[in-house]
Amino acid sequence: MQESTIRLHVEPLSEGGFLATSPDVQGLVAEGRTITEAVEIAQGLARKILESCLEHGDPVPPALAALAGDKPVDLLVPVSVG
Repeated sequence: MQESTIRLHVEPLSEGGFLATSPDVQGLVAEGRTITEAVEIAQGLARKILESCLEHGDPVPPALAALAGDKPVDLLVPVSVG
């Protein structure tokens, strides 16, 4: 299994919950009840966006390009509290 990292911007919503978007993956918008849930949904959505790009021959977002090949990947792993 290969991994890559993307930047996420997570903000609280006035009606409750959190919204996660990514400057690295166009079209990634995920909403969750907690920050953790929003991040988990965003991770799954990033995977689906990559799979769709590969399946349809669309350009792969640069932040996910390492996942489209068989090259070693250096990772930054986020750790959260709360």
